[in-house]
Amino acid sequence: MASHGLDYDGCNFFRQRLVLSTLSGKRVKIKGIRWKEDDPGLRDFEASFIRLLDKVTNGSRIEINQTGTVLFYQPGLLYGGVVEHDCSPQRSIGYYLEALLMLAPFMKNSLKATLRGVTNDPLDPSVDMLKSTALPLMKKFGIEGEGFDLKVVKRGMAPGGGGEVVFTCPVRRTIRPMQFTDPGKIKRIRGMAYSVRVSPQMANRIVDSARSILNKFIPDIYIYTDHMKGASSGKSPGFGLTLVAETLNGSFLSAEMSSTPQGQGDIILPEDLGTNCAKLLLEEIYRGGCVDSSNQSLALLLMTLGQQDVSKVLLGPLSPYTIEFLKHIRDFFQIMFKIEVQKPLDDERKGGDKVLMTCVGVGYSNMNKTLK
Repeated sequence: MASHGLDYDGCNFFRQRLVLSTLSGKRVKIKGIRWKEDDPGLRDFEASFIRLLDKVTNGSRIEINQTGTVLFYQPGLLYGGVVEHDCSPQRSIGYYLEALLMLAPFMKNSLKATLRGVTNDPLDPSVDMLKSTALPLMKKFGIEGEGFDLKVVKRGMAPGGGGEVVFTCPVRRTIRPMQFTDPGKIKRIRGMAYSVRVSPQMANRIVDSARSILNKFIPDIYIYTDHMKGASSGKSPGFGLTLVAETLNGSFLSAEMSSTPQGQGDIILPEDLGTNCAKLLLEEIYRGGCVDSSNQSLALLLMTLGQQDVSKVLLGPLSPYTIEFLKHIRDFFQIMFKIEVQKPLDDERKGGDKVLMTCVGVGYSNMNKTLK
C-alpha cells in the first residue's frame, strides 16, 4: 500500500475520489466540504454513500470532523458478500450503483447487494439504463457469468422512493484489455416505458409519441411498458422512459427521462416526455462513439485496470464529468490516456467529433480474490 495519501478540496466528484481511493488503496483527505454554506458539511446522500462503502469493505478507516466539512478515508479490503443498504432518497439508487459497478468485480466474494430507495429520478441514471448499457459494457471487458444481473424488484419514484433493486456480480482476477473503435450502424432500438401510481395509459401515450419520431429512422423498434401495482409501485406517482439503441457491433447508446417528482415544479405530459426522450436518444446517437456519455468513466476505469496491454475505445465528445475522472485516474493510478480527436468526413453521416482514447492498463490484479 502506498503510504502517501491525496488531498482534495470541496464536495465535487466525491464518488470518483472515494471509488478510486478504494481501488488503488491510497488514502484520501477531502476538506472544505461546503464550508461556506449555511448548512455546511456532508449531505445525507453522501453519508449514506460512505456507509455503503463501509459495508462492502473490511477495515476501512473513516473519520469525519464535527461539522462534516473534513473527511479522511483510508480504504480497507474490498470484501463484498451479501449487503443490504437503504439509500438516501435525496439521490436515486443509480448514484450508488454506478460506484458499485466499478468496485464489484474486484471484491473478495461475489457481491449480492440489495439497495432500497428511489429507482428513477430526473437527476441520476436509472436502474433500467444501467442494466441496458453498463452491464453489456462490462461484459466486453470479460466481467460476466450467471451471477451477473440487475433486477428491479420494486419501482420507487422521487421524492418518496420505496423501490428495491438487487445487483449481483461475480469477481474477476483480471480485466481483459479491449479494442473497441468501430460502433457500426444502429440496428435496433429497445425501450421501457414505466408508470407507477398513475393510469397505465400513461405508458402507452409515452410509447406512441416516442415512436412517432423514431419510426422515421428505423423499423425495428420495440418499447415495453411496465406498470407496477400495489406494494411494488413505491410511494410516489410518476412515469418515464428509457431508450437504448443497439449497433451492429454491440455498442449501446441510451437516453432517458422521468416525470417531474411530485410537488417539485412544472408537470410534464407523457406525450412531451416521449418526444423529448426520443430527441435525446437521437442526440446521443449523433454524439456517437462505442460507449454512451453516461458510461464513459466506467469504460475508462476498466481500460485503466486492464492487463498490461493496449486498450482503445472510441468515445463521443467527453463530458465534463469524464474529464475530471481522467484527472483523478492520473492522480490515483498515474495513468495517462492518449487522446486523438477524429473529425467525421463530410460525406459520411457520422455525427459529432469523436475521441479515440488509448491507454496501457496498469495490470491490476484482484489481490482480494486470491487470499483464502
